[in-house]
Amino acid sequence: MKILIDLRVLARPQFSGITEYAKHLVGYLLSIDQKNEYLLFCNGCRKTPLPEDWLNKPQVKIVDYSIPNRLLNFGNKIFNLPKIDKKIKADVFFSPHFNILSLANSSKRIFTFHDLSFIHYPNFFSNRDKFWHWLQNYRRQVQTAGHLIAVSDFTRQDIIDNLSVSPERITRIYSGINPLYRKIASGDKNLKEFQKNRHLEKPFLFYLGVIEPRKNIPAIIKAFNILKAEKDFKDLQLVIAGSKGWLYDKVFQEAKNSKFREEIIFWGAATPSEALFLYNLAEVFVYPSFFEGFGFPPLEAQACGLPVITSNRSSLPEVMENSALMIDPWRIDDLVFNLKNILTGQNLRKRLQKAGFSNLKRFDWAKTAQETINVFSKINR
Repeated sequence: MKILIDLRVLARPQFSGITEYAKHLVGYLLSIDQKNEYLLFCNGCRKTPLPEDWLNKPQVKIVDYSIPNRLLNFGNKIFNLPKIDKKIKADVFFSPHFNILSLANSSKRIFTFHDLSFIHYPNFFSNRDKFWHWLQNYRRQVQTAGHLIAVSDFTRQDIIDNLSVSPERITRIYSGINPLYRKIASGDKNLKEFQKNRHLEKPFLFYLGVIEPRKNIPAIIKAFNILKAEKDFKDLQLVIAGSKGWLYDKVFQEAKNSKFREEIIFWGAATPSEALFLYNLAEVFVYPSFFEGFGFPPLEAQACGLPVITSNRSSLPEVMENSALMIDPWRIDDLVFNLKNILTGQNLRKRLQKAGFSNLKRFDWAKTAQETINVFSKINR
């Protein structure tokens, strides 16, 4: 079987859950599958280089185009051209995201849907993002594709309900977790050195993710303000790590208005190695997001033995099950109450840590890759 994978999502270096998904899934596909041939489709005038170990695989061939992606997207949207399968012969055409890709035989097309947040919460997106979603013509893509993959049961049902997809045309396949994330012994030399060099000697709450309205970061800052007003938490700090999305000014203004603003640290985009240390040093991971199709950071935190508080909305109850404390993201008092319980309760911390390690057993990239290959084979029958 010859499988083309559309890797345009990796053309730019910005980190997101979707790039994380694409990078790990493709890496594991190439590691466990020596039987099938993989054509890695790259396009654009400026492209981030693919991992060297992918290029050295005998079953890999690079298909490198230099058409501006905006031009390619317009051609696909307006004229339904070019027909990629007329130029590149493959049995299956897979996209790790719903980047538009016109085919003469669309029944060979498979793509992954991560969430429908742009439908439910359009106010969470910039005009540029809204234009991109329009340009991708996702409704036509959904109706013409041979099969869809959803990253959670929640997202699968959301697609069925909102995009009129018959259940047999969509398969839920959970993502895995980056094996980099793990519990590090508190006395580890590198961990101690990082803690000292980055001035992280005080206990801190931790958030990691894009700084944008959907993530509900102002709620974290408001809860932090309430905690800091109590003498038991006077030494507490808040570390917010992540790249700027859109409308991030509201988050920075919330922090600026805090009387404890000197104790709020905006880390910027954290590298994976930095995130590993931050997860291991933090007291609690706080993730009160309004909407997630899957959500990597809470699972990464659990892999590092960090107790998690997250919201009781969208896919998060499914992904976390009983391994995290769930809150209504609109209720700051719920967040404060649960933060206090974790910060002051050693038994609760230990229970959540144990439950988190157990929860992670459901998420494995090798399993994700094999289930994805099964879908490829189903479409190629």
